[in-house]
Amino acid sequence: MSGFPRGKPGETAADVDILVTAAEAYPALERAFLSAEREIVAGFRVFDLKTRLRSAEGLAVGETWFHLMIHTLRRGVAVRLVLSDFDPVARPRLHRATWRTVRMLWAAADQAGPDARLEVVPSLHSAVAGLWPRMLFWPVVQARLRRVSGWLGRLVSPHRVAALREMPGVRGMLAAKDAIPRPRLLSLPPLYPATHHQKLAVFDGARLYIGGLDLDERFYDTPDHQVPGHETWHDVQLMVEGPVAADAAAHLGTFLQTIRGEAAPQAPAPMRDGLRFLRTLSRRRLRGGWRSIAPDRAVTEIEDAHHAAIAGARRLIYVETQYFRNRRLARRLARAAREIPGLTMILILPAAPDDVAFEGATGLDARLGEFLQAKCLRILRRGFGRRLFVGGAAQPRKTRARGRAQLKGAPLVYIHAKVSIFDDERAIVSSANLNGRSLRWDTEAGLLIERPGTVAALRRRLMEHWLAGEPGAAFFDPGQAVLAWRALATRNAKLPPDQRRGFLLPYDHRQAEVFGRAFPLVPDEMV
Repeated sequence: MSGFPRGKPGETAADVDILVTAAEAYPALERAFLSAEREIVAGFRVFDLKTRLRSAEGLAVGETWFHLMIHTLRRGVAVRLVLSDFDPVARPRLHRATWRTVRMLWAAADQAGPDARLEVVPSLHSAVAGLWPRMLFWPVVQARLRRVSGWLGRLVSPHRVAALREMPGVRGMLAAKDAIPRPRLLSLPPLYPATHHQKLAVFDGARLYIGGLDLDERFYDTPDHQVPGHETWHDVQLMVEGPVAADAAAHLGTFLQTIRGEAAPQAPAPMRDGLRFLRTLSRRRLRGGWRSIAPDRAVTEIEDAHHAAIAGARRLIYVETQYFRNRRLARRLARAAREIPGLTMILILPAAPDDVAFEGATGLDARLGEFLQAKCLRILRRGFGRRLFVGGAAQPRKTRARGRAQLKGAPLVYIHAKVSIFDDERAIVSSANLNGRSLRWDTEAGLLIERPGTVAALRRRLMEHWLAGEPGAAFFDPGQAVLAWRALATRNAKLPPDQRRGFLLPYDHRQAEVFGRAFPLVPDEMV
């Protein structure tokens, strides 16, 4: 492997900057805002202006993103932000956070002055579940509405008014009796099964920031993961210079019309200098919608790119993903493993979903998701056998945490990255997890990279992240990596946390199998 480039933090590969964790990504994003001259267009799931600034350049203008936004608008830069809104029943906290961000953005524009050019689009995905699913889930919806109304009822009146102001989607579902909000018993609220999950920004049409990381203080972590266990957040972003940024900008300007059914999807973006912009888009179902919860698929470029890359892989597939719950993808990988005896795979997953690990979630979503992941991993194990390594990660220190917030006695490192690498020939970095929701329902954006040098640098950078010290060549060699990674993880699992090498541990699939539950009639794409 003498020709394999050495990975470094914030490494630049040609015009692609590889940014691992928010400690590298957030300063780069701040500098991109500060250097923009004309226009910034962006789409984020979460964009919290209370997030603290980290770069020296950012701290020169203020303490938080609220101050940076004021500064950007005062400079005359036009900002258009499509902000994800959320089903107000299923995700009331996120729904409220969206509208709090909208309020803060307009406050920033007001402070920036009358010439500020700001467009904020809070967007709830237009796909709505049909009548039959709404009736089926009515008891669940009512139970969640009762929880929301109970929380509102415990607030003193001024705080309740303020909370309802930030929850416009909830207000119409509640009736006030004696000033206390109650669910409307005879109503059948709409259900929004899909959301906008993308995380990208384009600066002056020439620079693209893209990957899996939103803007939120909760997501700030460093490559050393020296934070409390419930605050770890391993993620990957790219900062890209070049014409592919124009394709991302075009997507941000048109995707809402596609989702609403007002326009046909744009043609797939071309490959530009080894880079191609990828999307997932869905829209409201027009035929048979009364009986379906699923939207119509409109664009599945991220899923299609994965299947095409698997077909061309011959030696090593390396994947980091928050979820692996797509049975079609698992079967395609297993088939490739049976057809190509030399094909190996390394899959890095969080030890548990974040709501299960840190919030104790036990509901339908959590259990179905774990059932599907356990099923997919069984499919992979049957296909690859010993040529597969599935790993988790934990900090090399002891913890008093119990349950699934720890892995082998250590605080888990939560993996939120969405990266797939195939033979150092192709890589996909996106906002999409490897589940049906991301690959078929939600709005997602990413890049296909077909530059061997850039792909090799990306793989080296990510692999080194999990390994300590100076790992030997076997850890990177496609023919030896699975054995080397398994041996290291197994050895780490037998040692006390503070004596382990790096973060790597075996993924405990038995916990997912025990916790998971199948739910008939609920599509896989729900989770």
